Amino acid sequence: MTLIVFPAIDLKRGQVVRLAEGDMARATVYGDDPAHQATLFAEQGAQYLHVVDLDGAFAGESVNGDAVRGIVAAFPGHVQLGGGIRTPESVARWFAAGVSRVVIGTAALENPQFVRDMAAEHPGGIVVAVDAKDGMVATRGWADVSTVSVIDMARRFEDAGVASLLFTDVGRDGMLKGCNVEATVDLARAVDIPVIASGGVKGIGDIHVLALHARDGVEGVITGRALYDGRLDLAAALSVAAAA
Repeated sequence: MTLIVFPAIDLKRGQVVRLAEGDMARATVYGDDPAHQATLFAEQGAQYLHVVDLDGAFAGESVNGDAVRGIVAAFPGHVQLGGGIRTPESVARWFAAGVSRVVIGTAALENPQFVRDMAAEHPGGIVVAVDAKDGMVATRGWADVSTVSVIDMARRFEDAGVASLLFTDVGRDGMLKGCNVEATVDLARAVDIPVIASGGVKGIGDIHVLALHARDGVEGVITGRALYDGRLDLAAALSVAAAA
C-alpha cells in the first residue's frame, strides 16, 4: 500500500489560503488563482488534490464553486472536495462536475444515514471527515465541538461503504507542529476504514513516518502550509511515499 500525498488548496473568497487552527480570522493568503495552483501541483507530480471550500463549510452550501470548477478543469488527476456538502443534490452536482471524492463532515455527525445513502449511491466516492479537538469531533467549520469521540464517530461508518476517513487534529492544522501520527495510527488500527492524516505536517519527516504506517491503514496525508512555505518539497514527498 502506497501512501497518497494530497496537496491542499483551501479556498476563501476565491483565494488560496491556509488557516491557523481552523480560525477564519487567521488566514494567510497564498494566491488568487486556484486553478494555477492546481496546475503547479500537477507539474510537480501530484495525482491527487484535496480542496476545501472554507466559506462553504460555514455557510453549509457551496460558496467557492467557480474556483472549484476551475481547479477540476485544470488538474488532470483526482480532486477530493469538502466544505458545506450536506445534501444529496450537492453531492451529485460535484460528482457530475468531475470531482472524484466528496468529503462529508458536519452532516456525517448530524445525519449518519445521509452518509450511508450517499456511499451506496456513489461507491468509493464518499470520505467522512473526522475532525478532532482534544479527541472530540468538531463540526461546522470546526466552530462547534461535540461530545462524541473520534473513534466512536468513525465506528458508526464501518459498515457504510465509505472510501476513507479524513482525520484532522484541528489544534495542529496550519501550525507546522508536526502531524499527530499517534492519534492517526490509533484511529487506523481501531477501524477497518482507511485513514487520511491531516493537520500540522511540517516537513519530510512526517511523510517518512506516516508512510511506515501504510500497512496499519493510513491511506494518505494532506499537506498545505508546509508546501506553500517551502518547508516541504512536493516531489520529494511523493518520492518518499512511493518508495515506502
